Amino acid sequence: MRLILADSNELIRVGLRAIFNSHKNVEIVGEAKDNLELIELLKSFGTDVILIDYTSPGFDINIVPKVLNQYPNVKFVAITPEQSAQTLVDALRSGVKSYVKKDCDISEILNAIKETEQGNKFFCGQILETIQRAQINVDDIDFESFSCEPVLLSERECEIIKLIAEGQTNAQIAELLFLSNHTINTHRKNIMAKLGVKNTAGIVMYAVKTQLVSPNKFLFAGDH
Repeated sequence: MRLILADSNELIRVGLRAIFNSHKNVEIVGEAKDNLELIELLKSFGTDVILIDYTSPGFDINIVPKVLNQYPNVKFVAITPEQSAQTLVDALRSGVKSYVKKDCDISEILNAIKETEQGNKFFCGQILETIQRAQINVDDIDFESFSCEPVLLSERECEIIKLIAEGQTNAQIAELLFLSNHTINTHRKNIMAKLGVKNTAGIVMYAVKTQLVSPNKFLFAGDH
């Protein structure tokens, strides 16, 4: 298996290199300190798997769809410090296959690489906990709507997201906006497709994370 290490922190790369050098089935074909170096490595050597901290300086999550556009068979494993559930979901929708944290056991990091190379998804326990605490099931994330385009929501969609997050039902939203139930239902489906979620909890989480509503408003929505 050919592997590229993508992290701006030299100490991290040294540690990861030591882990993989002791495994004869893994060949580290290169190390990248930023997005540009990663692209150059791929042009020169190609790879099967990229282990990346897209949150480290010099990298960003947009490098994932950019690489996959040119090299669709490359598989990304993210290895980052603690992130919010929304950041994790955004990363998975951008094309990251598997996700581990930097404080994971070595065995978990090795398993993530091995399983991903074989075409499977792998999430360490801490990552799964973070996503599940936000009431999102990894299996519910709409990976098929993968797109390099940013999420673009209309003013009307933002308005509906806000009302959903405040606990309003479709019927109540329809009444407030002078629209039919059918129209609200269509908007809701379009919103879920754009955000890559399949339930109301995912919409609520997006609204809170992007500050369309305050967390307090969401917490007390059930009292209305």
